[in-house]
Amino acid sequence: MEWLTTSTILQDLSDYANRAAWERFSRRFRPPILRFARKLGLSEADAEDAAQEALAAFAAAYREGQYDRSKGRLSRWLFGIAYRQVLGVRRADGRRAQLAQQAERNSFWADVPDENTSSRVWDEEWEQALLEQCLDRVRQEVEPRTMRAFELVMQPDRKPADVAQELGVPIKAVYNAKYTVLKRVRELRAALEDLE
Repeated sequence: MEWLTTSTILQDLSDYANRAAWERFSRRFRPPILRFARKLGLSEADAEDAAQEALAAFAAAYREGQYDRSKGRLSRWLFGIAYRQVLGVRRADGRRAQLAQQAERNSFWADVPDENTSSRVWDEEWEQALLEQCLDRVRQEVEPRTMRAFELVMQPDRKPADVAQELGVPIKAVYNAKYTVLKRVRELRAALEDLE
């Protein structure tokens, strides 16, 4: 898997004809938008639609020079776009529900999280997506046994000695695996968020 910084992905996105740039952009930013939309109550199909619309709106605004790095983090800008798209889908659903049954409309809108709650959900999904991308990259760089030791020792209630015994390795190897993977995740995280 190709590893590119966010700056590189966005720079390549400026070329409208660069289909590969759009695919890299979508691979990087679609997962947190989808999970965010699902947590705000959209169906899978509606979440897909909202994500596609958010990505298209983001790309168009970026190409028009509307993103100013000095005015805030990229994730905050993308959150605003994604939040508006999700609310738009919910409004459309609300209009359909109103036509179907007036009483359900009130309970539907009562479930819409406010912007602060939505912002916290977005931050969680954004961080989760970044962590998954970093861990996917680390899996390509380290030995499978190192990754397995890391995954096991990071589980709640798993002691390094138990992991070492299970894998048949010295306990020092378990500690080294944890250190190595966490260090590399931090490095990759910094590279991914070079615009933050």
